[in-house]
Amino acid sequence: MAGVPRASLVVIAATLGHFKIPEAGLLLILAIDQFLDMARSATNVLGNSIATSVVAKWEGALGPEDAERPSAASG
Repeated sequence: MAGVPRASLVVIAATLGHFKIPEAGLLLILAIDQFLDMARSATNVLGNSIATSVVAKWEGALGPEDAERPSAASG
């Protein structure tokens, strides 16, 4: 849900009905949801960056470039 802005509101709206909470409660969440959405997006970006770095390290693609090692761009 972090990749789609305001997607959490759909899930919250569905959950409110399940727990018999009035849907007007969703209006209260709208006031702070933009800030929470920014935090979810930042967490998603950070997690993706860490995962990319870990996979690159496992594959041996992360580290100092050697002058003797050919780069992938040179063909």
